[in-house]
Amino acid sequence: MAAEMAEQPDVLGRLAAERAALVARVRAVVPAHVAGTVLIARGSSDHAAIFGRYAIELASGRPVALSAPSLHTLYGATVDYSGYLAVAVSQSGRTPEIVAVAKTLARSGARTVAVTNSPSSPLGAAVEVTIPLDAGEERAVPATKTFTAQLAAFSFVAEAVGRVSWGDSDWRRLPEQVSAALDDDESPRAAARAIGDAGGLLVVGRGFMFAVALEAALKLKETAGILAEGYSAADLRHGPIAVVQTGVPVLAFRTSGPAAKDMDDLIRSLRDKGAHVITVSDENGDIPLPRNAPEPLALIPAAVRAQQIALELARLRGMDPDSPAGLSKVTLTR
Repeated sequence: MAAEMAEQPDVLGRLAAERAALVARVRAVVPAHVAGTVLIARGSSDHAAIFGRYAIELASGRPVALSAPSLHTLYGATVDYSGYLAVAVSQSGRTPEIVAVAKTLARSGARTVAVTNSPSSPLGAAVEVTIPLDAGEERAVPATKTFTAQLAAFSFVAEAVGRVSWGDSDWRRLPEQVSAALDDDESPRAAARAIGDAGGLLVVGRGFMFAVALEAALKLKETAGILAEGYSAADLRHGPIAVVQTGVPVLAFRTSGPAAKDMDDLIRSLRDKGAHVITVSDENGDIPLPRNAPEPLALIPAAVRAQQIALELARLRGMDPDSPAGLSKVTLTR
């Protein structure tokens, strides 16, 4: 896991270099009058797709939905996807239900794109266009370099559908920002020590950072065996905040942007309740993020920070982050 995390600056640099070509490839299959976009994913890829929903919907002004694969694979739902772009996401390209749903949506009128680390996989064969992650083999069970590559790929899809851009200079800086985050392992280690042997943990973000909160919670469960629950800052207030009491650890992802004030208010409220809040932020964060990055791209260094915390907590607890008990690299759900 640690070695694959260290490869992320190179993986992101390669994707950034291919950005214009990949955006053009996707744009070629976007319907002329696109009705909307539907995203097909499971696991970590599903969290990347949540980011995709925010990015594509904001960029395009058209609705974006996350598919419920079982509606098609178990219930046989028939839905008209004429005028839609369907984006299927799978690291391996071999998850049967993701492949099946991509084929179903194509038959239902959607134009299809795959985001995968295995372009020659069944998923790659099932779609019109593939965005190859080009991340190299990922052997550790927890997805790291493929997850951040998926985030980059979704930003390309947003550019293709919405004809927006977050800027060449921002993309050129991104690998350096990720490298700088990886060079700082002391602040994630301090966060792991603060969490210690706690039985549970809340992870919170809002807006774009909601996707990272969910992914961080999954990584912490996978690698460190802690019952981590990811929430939107808004959803946390709708009931779950009742479990917060003195000493409860909370990991809060916050970056400058429209959601910043709400996150700041929530962090103050949680601290007033006695929670031990650890902030991952571009403003005086316990774990710092790069300043002045566009919010959609700031998500990527934030995801790297989540990986670092999970890795350090697993080490602190004497667990093997590469091969968590009961998990396998490819999950064959149907």
